[in-house]
Amino acid sequence: MTILDTILEHKQVEVAARKLLRPLVTLNLERMASGPVRDFGAALRDPRRPAPRIIAEVKRRSPSKGLLHPNLDAAQIASVYEQNGAAAVSVLTDEKFFDGSLKDLTAARKAVSVPVLCKEFIIDPYQVYEAFSVGADAILLIASALNTERLREYRELANSLGMDALVEIHNLIELGAALESGAEIIGINNRDLRTFEVNLDTTRRLRPLIPGHIVTVSESGIQSLRDRESMADIGIDALLVGERLIAAPDIGAATREICGLELAVVDKGRR
Repeated sequence: MTILDTILEHKQVEVAARKLLRPLVTLNLERMASGPVRDFGAALRDPRRPAPRIIAEVKRRSPSKGLLHPNLDAAQIASVYEQNGAAAVSVLTDEKFFDGSLKDLTAARKAVSVPVLCKEFIIDPYQVYEAFSVGADAILLIASALNTERLREYRELANSLGMDALVEIHNLIELGAALESGAEIIGINNRDLRTFEVNLDTTRRLRPLIPGHIVTVSESGIQSLRDRESMADIGIDALLVGERLIAAPDIGAATREICGLELAVVDKGRR
């Protein structure tokens, strides 16, 4: 059994329990306190920011790397990300494998004005409503965990609530499913969720096959300005960056660097 299989198996049990604790009717009433949905897709093509734009991730733990940030304060980290150039914030909400929570997402969203992505292993429509109720502006849908029909169903449900859906792929078959589902934002995950191995060539191989009108995100494995520049060269709209930032000694400086803000200042000075 792969890591992804283990996570999805546990998620079935977890979601069933949450449905009993918080009925769907309750979830639908709670969004009013979160305010209007922010446009995640537009933020990833914001012309005021240097491309590719950054989705900075709030992430306590990884199954492959272990603890990344002891005593993480989701609101404080999200605020640092926004202040230093992030176009959007991603919050890992899985509890068992990543030490995240829906409370982290709510706290992060209250602390920033940029859109917030709910990074979760979504396997049930209930989770789409749940993400909406706690303030998510967008949700993650993983093609390796959902068939084409469910990708379309959950994406359309998210859209009906005003949220965007980032449809994540890792190979050509999953790209086909994402396109068939009508995905408007596609994330190419350089990390194979079955082995957790990372290779940026995954983005380089798949990006040319994605139509230009679709917002394209490269996820995982972005470690340096060289990585950023190589993604810019092939037309990537945004980068989802987590471990590179959350484990940095100075998170603000690391965020500015990966956002390309330091380069922008240097270039402006030369002109």
